[in-house]
Amino acid sequence: MTQPFDSLPFDGAISRYAERDAPDAVRTALAEDRAILDPDYPYADPLGSDDYRAQMDALQIELVKMQAWAKASGARVAVVFEGRDAAGKGGTIKRFRENLNPRGARVVALGKPTETEAGQWYFQRYVQHLPTEGEIVFYDRSWYNRGVVEAVFNFATNAQRQHFFGQVGDFERLLTDEGIHLFKIWLTVSRAEQLRRFLKRERDPLKHWKLSRIDVDGLALWDAYTLAIRETLSRSHTPHAPWTVIRADDKRRARLEAIRTVLTGLDYDHRDDDALGIPDPRISAGPGLLDA
Repeated sequence: MTQPFDSLPFDGAISRYAERDAPDAVRTALAEDRAILDPDYPYADPLGSDDYRAQMDALQIELVKMQAWAKASGARVAVVFEGRDAAGKGGTIKRFRENLNPRGARVVALGKPTETEAGQWYFQRYVQHLPTEGEIVFYDRSWYNRGVVEAVFNFATNAQRQHFFGQVGDFERLLTDEGIHLFKIWLTVSRAEQLRRFLKRERDPLKHWKLSRIDVDGLALWDAYTLAIRETLSRSHTPHAPWTVIRADDKRRARLEAIRTVLTGLDYDHRDDDALGIPDPRISAGPGLLDA
């Protein structure tokens, strides 16, 4: 679906950036106009639809089993999704919830803090959304805003950010000691693939809601994001709350690996390890995957 250029959100700023300001390597990659534009991605082509559907169907059954176990046992599961804009967080969460009972599997996607929230303990507004017994909660962005987005755009002072790093390990230790099953997933996407997805959103009126001023302004801040991401992952990757980094240039592989990450980390009733499959270390690993 298309519309006149002069009616595009932000006056076509994303298209202009792609044409004029994007690095030469990114513009060359964009000329191919296909997914998996990172030459370092371990696969030459996206996962085929038949293979993807077969794996996803098996994992959907396992997700339903896991939710039944959570409800029966009173288990509490919190899954944090982070990553650059357009890395696929929302689409991955959608696949998690596809066949789950929405009464026990909800999404937390908080907007800009209110004046009241801005005056609270930083973690306070996230705490009130933690799962209760038998519930699964998916955070579409989380308290890690302070580590990355707020740092890049100077929404928080350096002192506030350092205070965050000083507390986040203890905060997550409290969650896991309380018995909450905490998963932290970072979806990483290449610069060319991110821009390709932004361009698709800009050209599709049905996806304009996915774009924001932060997206547009952040295009020129790739390196600043990279530094903030590396520091955040290195300072918050702990034995009790480790990060799983997933290469997300191929959305299909990323979604499968994210679901496997959660399911293989839970000892739920009637778990079928053959259906779960084996995590792909070329796609899903710890923070060191960013340097692979």
